Amino acid sequence: MSKVKHVIKKNLFVIITLSISLGLLIGFLMTQDQKSLQEIFAHLEPGWMFAAIFSMLLTWFLEGICNWLLCHHLYPKWTLNRSIIVGMIGILYNNITPFSTGGQPMQIYSMHKMGMKTGKAGAIIAVKTLIYQCIMVFYSLILMIFHLHFFQTTVSNLSFLTIFGVLTNGAFILLVLLFSIYPPFVYRLIHGVLHLLERIHVVHDFQAKYDDTVLKLKVFHDGIKTMGHSIKLYACVCLVTVLQITLNSVVTYFIFLSFGLRGTGMWVMIAAQVFVNMIASFVPLPGASGGAEISFGMFFHIFFRDATAPAMLIWRMITYYFGIILGCVFASIGNHKYSTAIPDDFSGKGLSDLTDDSDE
Repeated sequence: MSKVKHVIKKNLFVIITLSISLGLLIGFLMTQDQKSLQEIFAHLEPGWMFAAIFSMLLTWFLEGICNWLLCHHLYPKWTLNRSIIVGMIGILYNNITPFSTGGQPMQIYSMHKMGMKTGKAGAIIAVKTLIYQCIMVFYSLILMIFHLHFFQTTVSNLSFLTIFGVLTNGAFILLVLLFSIYPPFVYRLIHGVLHLLERIHVVHDFQAKYDDTVLKLKVFHDGIKTMGHSIKLYACVCLVTVLQITLNSVVTYFIFLSFGLRGTGMWVMIAAQVFVNMIASFVPLPGASGGAEISFGMFFHIFFRDATAPAMLIWRMITYYFGIILGCVFASIGNHKYSTAIPDDFSGKGLSDLTDDSDE
């Protein structure tokens, strides 16, 4: 009993947040006509529902593929199953930590337990994160060009948040690139911007914010140096990431079809889902609880109408709660299967990079 209390106390914030998220979903459902809800769920088309679930599973599988491509570049005998486990651990901790900040450190820790040097693990995760951010920004910009007017005229006062998200991510990517070319200029630029923000009382702890920003830039810069400049590698990871983002965003479209609804183009709904993800990323609660539900309701009400609440429930179950469950399963498998610091299949000849790398 005391062990259960300890687990509950240790994960109290996560439990509360998940409860709030589930409560919001139930609240949305309770405001609907129960007879209509039963009719909607009774007439779901199983084929399209399976497509939605399968699309999400493929999204998580591609997360593992991206990890494997980068890991294999440094460790030729690194296996795909390790990368899939690491990917699911990242998804789990991104879903249960504020601002999705727990996934990357836990992935680095897990990769180290599997036999990889911490420095190289950090480089791989840093480069993967940077590539994902770049692809997401360009993806969003392309979708904005084609669909922003539609959402500006149908979704009140939310388009500017999406633009802000793209600009924020784009600015960070630009800083990383500039940092790689001429670090002193970036130091002065960050110092000047933060000093200005401090003067207008937007930033309160100038030095701490400056040190944190510079440290993040150094992590990404060092990651690029460690990984090298293989155009073929980065091209493959970019292509897989594009497919990953697309499959993740098309889940809602398959849910739409499973409800027997028609008349909306797939790419319009993909654009809506990308916008929802961009807005939800600003919510500091685990899994963007609250923000994800509210932004989904505001964007997708124009498509689902009276079926928005049940669609939201299914979407969150597939993309969020299912990810937590699978993440726990894979984390348990990884902890059981790779409990030693140096796996057996990394002890062979030709893998001297396990011992010649320094973490200092």
